[in-house]
Amino acid sequence: MHIQVKGKQIDVGAALTEHVTEHLTNGISKYFDRSADVTVTFSKEAHAFRCDCHVHLPTGLVVQSTGKATEVYAAFDAGAERIEKQLRRYKRRLRDHHKDRHKPVEVATAPAYVLDAAADAVDDEEPETLQPAIIAEMTESIQSLSVGEAVMQMELADRTFLMFRNDGNDRVNLVFRRDDGNIGWIDPAHSA
Repeated sequence: MHIQVKGKQIDVGAALTEHVTEHLTNGISKYFDRSADVTVTFSKEAHAFRCDCHVHLPTGLVVQSTGKATEVYAAFDAGAERIEKQLRRYKRRLRDHHKDRHKPVEVATAPAYVLDAAADAVDDEEPETLQPAIIAEMTESIQSLSVGEAVMQMELADRTFLMFRNDGNDRVNLVFRRDDGNIGWIDPAHSA
């Protein structure tokens, strides 16, 4: 298992790195016996510490969590507890994921942009153009998954939606968490 511990504008000492490595090695190996790549990033937000955990499983799925607390160890423990809860919940499906799939999860990348929302909120003035200002550019991964795998990946990544290429029909689909707690699925029909 490869575990990388880093800090954003904070120093991550040897004791914290050892605590993270030991805890995650024991926690992940209980539920998943193959090697995983783990990145744990600590940062400071006002008076609290934030810990972002990303576990990349060899099946191609990603488990993510975030923990926040006033103490750095407590922030990590909260994030690690969430990771273990997700792995425990999906243990059977994660193990069976690679048995049902004859080839690894294919991943394509697409450009993603962050638009400036503040430009729309300026004193109720009529905007000069309908083109929003792009304030950041990045890439987003689009995995080839079944609908069930997409829902599982969305929940494991702790996201409100997930765009994916549907293995069943090779179209780009979207699953999302609805306000009523259910999961929505958008499967656009072929264009004429």
